[in-house]
Amino acid sequence: MRSLGTRRVTLAAGVATVAVIALAGCSAGQVAETAILKTPISGLNTQSPDGRLLIRNLQVVYNDPEGYPANGDASIEVGLFNQTTEEMTVLISSRPLQDEQAGVVSARQIGLSGSAAAASPSANPEPSGTGTDPDEVGGGNDQNTGVEQPSTPPSLAGTPSVAPTASLRPARITLPALSSVIFLPEADAQLVAAGLSDELRPGNSLSLVFEVSGQSQPIELTAPFAVPLSPASRAPGEAGENHE
Repeated sequence: MRSLGTRRVTLAAGVATVAVIALAGCSAGQVAETAILKTPISGLNTQSPDGRLLIRNLQVVYNDPEGYPANGDASIEVGLFNQTTEEMTVLISSRPLQDEQAGVVSARQIGLSGSAAAASPSANPEPSGTGTDPDEVGGGNDQNTGVEQPSTPPSLAGTPSVAPTASLRPARITLPALSSVIFLPEADAQLVAAGLSDELRPGNSLSLVFEVSGQSQPIELTAPFAVPLSPASRAPGEAGENHE
C-alpha cells in the first residue's frame, strides 16, 4: 500500500500534466500577441498649452541614410486634431531657434504640395492612440478643402512672411470643429519643408512653429528625423578587403 505522501505526489503530478495539456489546447491556432503589434511610433506627440489642438506623430519622413541636402526639400509627417467645437486655423512655418542647438535645421518655407483635396479635414475626435492612421485621412473637394491658398503666406502672430516657392502653397490649414487632417508620405498632399538651412539627416531635427488661431503664443517644436522601418543596406566591401 502506498503511503499518503506518495499518493499526494502522484496526484500533484497528474494535475500539472492536465494543466499543461489544457494550455497547449487553448493556444493552438492563436496568433501570438507580439505578432500583431503595430510598428512603434517615432514621431513627436504634443498639444497646444490649452489642449485645443493635438499634434500627433510629428517627424521628418525618412528617405535614406544620407538624409536631405542643404537647400533641399524634406517631407513632413503629422496629424492635427481640433478638439474644440469651433473652427480653428493652424499656420505652420520654420525659423532658426533663438538658442542655437547642434543638429537642428530650419527651412525657408513650410508649404503644401500635391492635391489640395487630399488634405481636406475629416471628422475625427481625439485620437485613441499616439500615432496616425492612413484610414483617417478624409476626402473633400476643391471648394472646401480646409487648406487655404492665399497669394502670399499669412501670419497669425506677426511671423515675417517669405516669398513662397512656386510649387508650394502656404501651410495654412483650417480645421472645422472636431475634425482632423493627416499628412502622410504616401498621400497625394504633402507637407514640405523647402530650402533647408543645412543638411538634414538621421539624428538631426527640423525647427517648426505652429500658430493657432485664438492663441497668442506660438508653439515652437523640433520634429525628429523618422526611424527607418528596416535597416539600411550595407555597402559592398571593396575588392580584396578580406584578403591579406
